[in-house]
Amino acid sequence: MIELPLSTITLGTGFGLLLIGLWGMLVRKNIIRMVIGFSLIDTGIHMIMVSLGYIRGGTAPIIDAAVDRATALTAVVDPVPSALVLTAIVIGLGITAVMLAYAVQIHTHKKTLSIDDCTDSKW
Repeated sequence: MIELPLSTITLGTGFGLLLIGLWGMLVRKNIIRMVIGFSLIDTGIHMIMVSLGYIRGGTAPIIDAAVDRATALTAVVDPVPSALVLTAIVIGLGITAVMLAYAVQIHTHKKTLSIDDCTDSKW
């Protein structure tokens, strides 16, 4: 049995979520399903970023007696991708909330959530 590293599994899952979300956004005509597709793309990108910043057997990015400066580059996990993902999660949550608020407003005015019924413009 082949044993894959956790970072490879996470990378594959991230690309899978990205492709499913892209399919959901491009194929579906329902606005809520498009928002869900966007959220899947967002989550997939987060998983890809975390898996790219992972080092197997790496430790926390603290230089002390356990990790000397000479081996820190190969023994320490890079904290920047994790920090970027935490920031991106908050931004993605805000964007999803705004998209859902727009979907509620569209449903209030048009009485539908189909993107095909939203082709008219006011100007």
